[in-house]
Amino acid sequence: MKPVILDVDTGLDDACALLLAARHPELDLKAVTCVGGNVGLDEVVVNTLTVLDAAGRSDVPVARGATLPLLQPVRAAPHVHGKDGLGDLDWPKSTRTPDGRHAVELLRAVLLEAAATGELITLVPLAPMTNIALLLRTYPEAARGLREIVFMGGAAGIGNATASAEFNIWTDPEAAAIVLAAAGELGVPVTMYGLDVFYGVPITLAEAGALGGSPSAELARRLIQKRSELYRAEQASIGDGGAVCAVIEPDGLTTQEFPLRVELSGSWSRGRTIVDTRDWTGDLTSDPHGASPTVVRVATAVDGRRYADLWLSAVR
Repeated sequence: MKPVILDVDTGLDDACALLLAARHPELDLKAVTCVGGNVGLDEVVVNTLTVLDAAGRSDVPVARGATLPLLQPVRAAPHVHGKDGLGDLDWPKSTRTPDGRHAVELLRAVLLEAAATGELITLVPLAPMTNIALLLRTYPEAARGLREIVFMGGAAGIGNATASAEFNIWTDPEAAAIVLAAAGELGVPVTMYGLDVFYGVPITLAEAGALGGSPSAELARRLIQKRSELYRAEQASIGDGGAVCAVIEPDGLTTQEFPLRVELSGSWSRGRTIVDTRDWTGDLTSDPHGASPTVVRVATAVDGRRYADLWLSAVR
């Protein structure tokens, strides 16, 4: 089994990812940490516990993390995820309480234990990376417990929150920049599962309609139906769930290694991930910045059918 930790701001597609991580037999979900993003932190925590309850995984520790981005106000997305973050599905909310530790303290504890045992963990941030930035700058020794970071965020050249920036990075670009810098310094491999592949794992309404018979399957069906309704389509992507698929079956994802930076200023480009595709050193001659010292595996294509089948088989 592959040990994983998810860091989430649980909206509809985070819920798709949580169901997969909680249910797939090849993953050992060690913990889930929460951060404000798609909705406020209180809603994120309740939604995360609710999804894990539906998956039958009340054993997984869930911790509250950062309420706000490092430097700017939180920018929620109720127009995408509903007022409650789960599409206002009227699904019964969990009454459980989260772990008493702050997310950064839970992450530190689990990762230091992994470093001691040699069972290294894949960290999967599916949200603004505020918690992860705080962790790696407060407790850099925790990186010894990391096998890799596979994050959903960014893009090679498109945006959704703005014309040039993806929502998770745009919400806290300073945190993303810190995580990338820290990963480079600490030698942690990083994969970016961005908008270039985010929409590439669709589930049809017919496939979703066939799900049922358990709380996990019922919730999965309603999540896809709600996302299809939102986009007025006969199918919907599992979104963040694709990043978890990439951890389970990395061969379904095509990646290329590129230096990567996050734009922190710019009236139109703040939060953009700058993927440096230059392959001739001569192009760097006049560049005062040079190439980024952090090289990231950037997802460029995905086997959508393979990952859709993987997700469907797990949530059933």
